Amino acid sequence: QVQLVESGGGLVQPGGSLRLSCTASRSIFRFLMGWYRQTPGKERELVASITSNGQINYADSVKGRFTISRDNAKNTLYLQMNSLKPEDAAVYYCNLGGVASPYWGQGTQVTVSS
Repeated sequence: QVQLVESGGGLVQPGGSLRLSCTASRSIFRFLMGWYRQTPGKERELVASITSNGQINYADSVKGRFTISRDNAKNTLYLQMNSLKPEDAAVYYCNLGGVASPYWGQGTQVTVSS
């Protein structure tokens, strides 16, 4: 069993930045990790993922603006979000093990509004 706890969400103006963190209750070093987001009425979508050896994948909509990283020593996953747009507003979820795994955080709300 793994618990994932996200933090760092909040309200930010368009063009602003936020840094999300996700801390796991156990070691993450062997696992694919990812950030997903969801808005009401839409399916959860991949934002970014990072493999155990550091291979990174981004959704086209966030390329060049978001940066995913991991600190295995701290069992923590990060998402640096810059140049935020209103369409980035969503609940952001941390995932361990891929979309088919049962290990998800509780979600953190990101609101982008002036």
